[in-house]
Amino acid sequence: MNILTLNPPPTRNRKKLFNAEVFRESLAGSSSEISCYREAVQNARHILDERFTQKSDIESIIKDEAWFVDQLLINAWQQYDWKDADDISLIAVGGYGRAELHPYSDIDIQILLTKSDKSKYKEDIEHFLTFLWDINLEIGQSVRSIKENQQEAAKDITVATALIESRTLCGNPALLDTVMSQIEKKKVWKPKLFFQAKKDEQINRHRKQNDIEYALEPNIKEAPGGLRDIQTIGWISKRHFGATDFLDLVKRKFLEENEYQDLIKGRNFLWKIRYGLHMISGRREDRLLFEHQRTLAQIFGYKDDKSSLAIEKLMKEYYRVVLTLRELNDVLLQLFDEEILRSRERAKIIPINNRFQIRNNYIEVKNKNVFEKTPFALIEIFVLLAQNEKIEGIRASTIRLIRNSRHLIDNEYRRDIRNITMFMELLRSPHMMVGRLREMKRYGILSAYLPEFGRIIGQMQYDLFHIYTVDDHTLQVMENMRRFRHPEAAEKFPVAAALFHRLPKVELLYIAGLYHDIAKGRGGDHSQLGKRDAELFCRRHRLGKWDTALVSWLVEHHLTMSSVAQREDIQDPEVVKKFALNVGDQTRLDYLYVLTVADINGTNSTLWNTWRASLLRNLYQLTKRALSQGLEETVGKAELIRENQKSAIALLESTGLSGKQVRDIWNNPSEDYFLRESPQDITWQTTAIANHKSNIEPLILIKNNTENKNEGATQIFIYTQNSHFLFANIATALDRLNLNIQDARIYTTDSDYSMTNFMVLESNGKPIGKNPQRMEEINKTLNNYVSSTKALKPTEKHRPSRKYRQFTHRTDTTLSNPQHTPYSILEVLCTDRPGLLAKVAGIFVEMDITLHNAKITTLGENVEDVFFITDSDNNPITDAKAGQKLQDEIKKQLDAEIAP
Repeated sequence: MNILTLNPPPTRNRKKLFNAEVFRESLAGSSSEISCYREAVQNARHILDERFTQKSDIESIIKDEAWFVDQLLINAWQQYDWKDADDISLIAVGGYGRAELHPYSDIDIQILLTKSDKSKYKEDIEHFLTFLWDINLEIGQSVRSIKENQQEAAKDITVATALIESRTLCGNPALLDTVMSQIEKKKVWKPKLFFQAKKDEQINRHRKQNDIEYALEPNIKEAPGGLRDIQTIGWISKRHFGATDFLDLVKRKFLEENEYQDLIKGRNFLWKIRYGLHMISGRREDRLLFEHQRTLAQIFGYKDDKSSLAIEKLMKEYYRVVLTLRELNDVLLQLFDEEILRSRERAKIIPINNRFQIRNNYIEVKNKNVFEKTPFALIEIFVLLAQNEKIEGIRASTIRLIRNSRHLIDNEYRRDIRNITMFMELLRSPHMMVGRLREMKRYGILSAYLPEFGRIIGQMQYDLFHIYTVDDHTLQVMENMRRFRHPEAAEKFPVAAALFHRLPKVELLYIAGLYHDIAKGRGGDHSQLGKRDAELFCRRHRLGKWDTALVSWLVEHHLTMSSVAQREDIQDPEVVKKFALNVGDQTRLDYLYVLTVADINGTNSTLWNTWRASLLRNLYQLTKRALSQGLEETVGKAELIRENQKSAIALLESTGLSGKQVRDIWNNPSEDYFLRESPQDITWQTTAIANHKSNIEPLILIKNNTENKNEGATQIFIYTQNSHFLFANIATALDRLNLNIQDARIYTTDSDYSMTNFMVLESNGKPIGKNPQRMEEINKTLNNYVSSTKALKPTEKHRPSRKYRQFTHRTDTTLSNPQHTPYSILEVLCTDRPGLLAKVAGIFVEMDITLHNAKITTLGENVEDVFFITDSDNNPITDAKAGQKLQDEIKKQLDAEIAP
């Protein structure tokens, strides 16, 4: 038997792997060919593993692994009569075709025939493949003719891709040449189709990995930024450009030299990890499991120290590598997209401003000096993306400029008011805000602008509780917050979804989410350290004192609500009282609840279950009740009122109103007006009152409080002379209009004018939207009811559905008289239903009860309403019989439609 080798000739190291003379002597002196081959495999494995542990060049190890397998296959092939035949050949395909093998990678081969009839070689093929398995090679095989290859490649892109990287090991090389000519890019999987299929394949693969590079036990091959992403670039460049290696992409100006170095360095790092995984597990293993991370960290020489464990250092390097690789993958795929799919596309350019334009739905700089001349554009581009959902992405040339301009972000940049304003504008943006932050992280802008965030990139949390790194967990929490905007969130998170829309400044929630774990990995209490970082952020970004206090308090206490709900007896009034005193007011409670739910679901989705949901909901309800019964003391109340008044006056003065005129218009409404309404809404309402000339006609304003028809609610503001039956008439009118009241706020001025805000939804659960006819109908109906000089009867009795009658629970009420308050507090808890508020308001009118304020809360299917009331003499209702009579009447009327 001839002992053959392939070019290039074996180096000294390769001769140790496979020495032809030694192997020939071994075969001659052995009674078992299989034993000789197995010994050769074991010897090569030992040599390569030793080179790996001695930190030899990983690229040479991977290539030598493939070269060694070549020698075994070639010599095994020579045992059969086909060795001189010209109608059969043995080819390497896939990763083995690239001459890249890890210890237990599949060795993908194909026996290629000229004709589909395999009977001539059937017996030898079976013996050959069995022999390869017997000598302990992990073989993946196929047997096809030239025609079958052409047919299969046309049907299945994975077959076409494997053949692109094929090479002949032995036999007639003309057979593979024929196959390649039949599947070349003009005939099978033309460039545009091939590129789109590979791009879609990558998107689907990322989706299966949750589109996250930073899982704590990542699949280094399939995860975003993994080896498969590198291979995808290779397949596309080889198919379309005929590139033989990544250096060809530098020559073709697709890669810059530094990017090429990053790509090769990153690939080799992943190769080291993959080789190590195979070696220590003794099988093919691409998951970087916890039990392997510690061993690999030791092999690679990482050491524990006071700041971090060796395993954390390994994983941090891994995460930073895959982040870089994904970034390069983004750039290259975008460049390929422009070259392959859009090269002949007619350019449609839409100018945005002096710095940016949209070219065929992708944003780009107008010239290469934009970032150098106007560095604030490094943040501005992401703001523009977040404000225009029609922009599909960033052009690759601009991504490259962003990467090369990161050095411009320094301390002076971070203090520049333009950049500060831009970043805050991003946090208030309507479209894909978290997606934009992810892109900022990927391209290095977020860590440059917020160095404290840069320190948590790739920071693992070595436990079974967290499934993401700190940075990815943080963005996942913010993504969860954004999801609460959508109607579908109300089913799984009814309380959080309802509260989200009541938060006065949602960007404060996002900032708390961004900073709640910012100090992880530093040692010490990360909540306290994070609080300080959050305070610095708020001050640098010109937030008011109340805003700063709220954000820093949320960061400090982001674990408190979960801890109390799960570890303490929340049925103990003292536990609830202590928690309520810590919280201080309803606004903080709302923010903290939403942050807690988002945090739990961003830690590990399996942690959120009905039990944990019920614990948090019960704690929320008990605390809300405790606050409403006298424990509430708005934290920073005076400061918040001053800030809101100051902001509103500044906005109103820009319209021509003086500060004195503004205060005259306000006419001393209750403090709650400036606590519960935003400066923007106060400005909107005050401007309308100033322009309202009639003292008789009510002022009615209607607007949708979001640009997205599937989010938020419609706001209705009514300003008119107060009356005993005003609220009842408004509620009745809204009921007649089939509008569901989600929230109601009542304020009264010194001159006895009522300022009432309602948040409503249509019966389908959506805002009114841009519907002028519907707006006119609402305005007209409300005008008629509000202008009435008497109480109007509620809508005729609603006929409840069968489902409603069976599942509505009975009404629960509580009437209390906290010390030092001029009102009685009536709580009504029941299932939401049409006309509910109109009925309660009607009962107040019938029983001569005066309503001074209300907090209307709809949480999913449940209503938790709080009314601040007095008797006809404006005194609290202290008579027990009168109070019980009121509660009995409410229960009677509201429960009349419930099935017995």
